[in-house]
Amino acid sequence: MPTRHAPASPPPVVIVGAGLAGLTVALQLAPRHPVIVLAKRNLDEGATAWAQGGIVGVLGSDDSIDSHVRDTQDAGAGLVAEDTARFIAERSAEAVEWLVQRGVPFSGDPDGPLGLHLTREGGHAVRRIAHAADATGKAIHQVLLDEVKRHPNITLRERWMAVDLITQRHLKVDGAAPRCHGVYALDIDRQRVETLPAAAVVLATGGAGKVYRYTTNPDTSTGDGIAMAYRAGCRVGNMEFIQFHPTCLYHPQERSFLITEALRGEGGQLKLPDGTRFMAAHDERLELAPRDIVARAIDFEMKKHGLDHVWLDATHLGEAFLKEHFPTIHSRCLALGIDIARQPIPVVPAAHYTCGGVVTDLDGRCDVPGLYAVGETTYTGLHGANRLASNSLLECVVLGKTCAEHILSQAAAPSSELPPWDESQVENADEQVVISHNWDELRLLMWNYVGIVRTTKRLERALHRIKLLRTEIDDYYANFRVTRDLLELRNLVDCAELIVRSALSRHESRGLHYSRDFPATLPVSFPTILTRKPKRKAPPWAA
Repeated sequence: MPTRHAPASPPPVVIVGAGLAGLTVALQLAPRHPVIVLAKRNLDEGATAWAQGGIVGVLGSDDSIDSHVRDTQDAGAGLVAEDTARFIAERSAEAVEWLVQRGVPFSGDPDGPLGLHLTREGGHAVRRIAHAADATGKAIHQVLLDEVKRHPNITLRERWMAVDLITQRHLKVDGAAPRCHGVYALDIDRQRVETLPAAAVVLATGGAGKVYRYTTNPDTSTGDGIAMAYRAGCRVGNMEFIQFHPTCLYHPQERSFLITEALRGEGGQLKLPDGTRFMAAHDERLELAPRDIVARAIDFEMKKHGLDHVWLDATHLGEAFLKEHFPTIHSRCLALGIDIARQPIPVVPAAHYTCGGVVTDLDGRCDVPGLYAVGETTYTGLHGANRLASNSLLECVVLGKTCAEHILSQAAAPSSELPPWDESQVENADEQVVISHNWDELRLLMWNYVGIVRTTKRLERALHRIKLLRTEIDDYYANFRVTRDLLELRNLVDCAELIVRSALSRHESRGLHYSRDFPATLPVSFPTILTRKPKRKAPPWAA
């Protein structure tokens, strides 16, 4: 029988996820505390590196904190927590400056604040988006990752995936106080689960976009942190609000390539095949309306006219301008035979951002002591019923800093021996078809029944099928050794159920949630909060 694990002295902080949120927390902690960062795939495969647009900074003389808060609230359709929006807006300039100091190569303008070129995106009243051409996330992530790799107090574990959180229910101690003591983690290459004691665990695993068949998200976005926290007894909020980005490239060879909102911010126009612009029929802000409105408008026009996609036309902006400001989009499309300087771009909406998640405060604290979460994994109240463009990277930096500060302020928790992961009662799977089949079925039913436009009947059908899938997946999990694919599927089915249950409980249409059965928006509304209390002891294979 494997031996029990006593924590090291001092045990590290374990950060699950190596995107902007996780790396920010790591860099803030590392001067004073050892850190382990887990990345379940290669270090460059997270969602941060895919972000094109930029990061909000209230920097210009024509801008103000109040203006940014108003825009965030307008986009969030009445469900934004004003104190959260203001807290983050007030620290936006500091966040951008912190990235500049670290060497992020933002696009410059000698006449701009901090020497930066600021662009504008949908829902923003003014230009306030600091960007690195059209590959901001990649530029930020590379700079921070290089710094993390050099830091002697940070250990990066590539191709390691968290299996589950180790809480008081695993300790087999009567009356043990609720707390997160560490994490079980799968070394994917060696196919071995290890026990990682931790002074604190930070979930920075991103969203759950891969629960849908069509998404702009990378393969890492399987809702791992949300599912693990929920299973541990944490509250989860606003999961019905899944943001569908209006403009994902429609091409058989490229199903996840995002066409940044900044292209519309600089004058790109949405058109039907005959060249007619259609956004005027849906919103007076035209292409600069918030994402939920633009996505629904495209969905409406596609269904009305029987189209597979619509067109985003930027040809009038000129080849020189497009190459300078959108080099990634220009080169990627050109490689696929689309010259965006001379041809419109075929686009469709796709699942893009999870606006809900694990309920945290502004220090990243979850309901279980010792457990924190930052970034897209969370529900902080910032995004409400719809996220304002480029607020996501900002949230990662601002709350990554406060999260680290809170962890450092805490006295060391009493150490406990942690039970090892025990595989003595499971065996290797005889076939993988169950996983691949259930994965495909889950993503297709979510796309068909829980997409941009919803009905109660569709949601009920989805929930029924999800429960059947869960039974199959739980049975598979109980009998076979874990793999990354199995763990991701298990987390996705948890997130799918949370999305559907949240959607069924909202009897109105608001922001990203649109129901044909409840098309009106209620005069007063509240966040959707779901809680699952652990009702059983740890399963035998984890004790």
